[in-house]
Amino acid sequence: MSLRATATITAVLVDDERLAREELEFLLRDFAEVEVAGVAENGVQALEVIEKIEPDLVFLDVQMPGLDGLGLIRRLQDQNVRLPYFVLATAFDQYAVEAFRLEAMDYLLKPVEKDRLGVTIERAKRYLTEHGGIAEATEDASPRPVNPKSKVVVKAGSRNLLIDTSEVIYATIVDGMIRIVASTVTGESSYKTIDELQGDLDPEVFWRVHRGYLVNLNRIREVNPWFHSSLMLKMDDEKGTEVPVSRAHAKKLRAFLKL
Repeated sequence: MSLRATATITAVLVDDERLAREELEFLLRDFAEVEVAGVAENGVQALEVIEKIEPDLVFLDVQMPGLDGLGLIRRLQDQNVRLPYFVLATAFDQYAVEAFRLEAMDYLLKPVEKDRLGVTIERAKRYLTEHGGIAEATEDASPRPVNPKSKVVVKAGSRNLLIDTSEVIYATIVDGMIRIVASTVTGESSYKTIDELQGDLDPEVFWRVHRGYLVNLNRIREVNPWFHSSLMLKMDDEKGTEVPVSRAHAKKLRAFLKL
C-alpha cells in the first residue's frame, strides 16, 4: 500500500449499519483522491475484505455484533502483518483513548461532518506520503540487496537445512512465524518478517505479491483472475497452493507476465 502516482487512497468501510456506510460513502465521493474499494458489515467479514483488498485506509465502526472494531484491530495486530491505517467512526467518544492506544490514525464522531472528514483525508495523505503506506509499497519500496543470498536456512523439526534459494517456492506468515515452502522441505525461517527475508533475496525473482506472501516468480504454475481485479496464483508445490495477489500488485504482475 502506498500513495501511488495517481494519488489514490484505497479505503474499506466497516459498519453494521447500512445507512451509516452509505452516508460515509456519499461523503467520500467529494474526495477524488479516495476510492472506496470495499465494504463490510461486521468485523469477521472485514477481516476477509481487508486481506483481499489490502486497503490504505479502513473506516471502522467500534460497536458491532461479534467481532467489534477494536477487536478487529487486535486480531490483525496478532497476525504480525503490516496494517492499513484505521479511522474509528462511532457515536461514542469513550473509545478514543483505546483507539489511539491501538494506534488508530484518527477518530470520527457520528454523524460524520464533511469538514471533519476532510481533515482526516488530509491527515491520511500526509501519513501515506511520509511513511509510504503500511503494507508493501510499489516496485521500489524494498532496497535491492548488493549480493542476494543464494541459500537460506529452513528449520524442519530439530534440523537446520541449508537450501538453494531457487528451491524456495513461496514464503508466508503462520502463527507469527515466517514459513518457507520449498521443493524438498517446508519449515520455519529465522527471519522475523517477510520484509527481512525479501531484503536478502534477488528482487528480480522474489516478489511480494501480497501482505502475507513472497513468491518465487519461477515457481508459479497458474495465474487466474480473482476478486476486485486482483489475481490468484497457483504455486508449483505439491499442494498447488493458491496465493492471492493484492490489487496494488496485480497490474505490475500482469505487465511482467504480459497477461
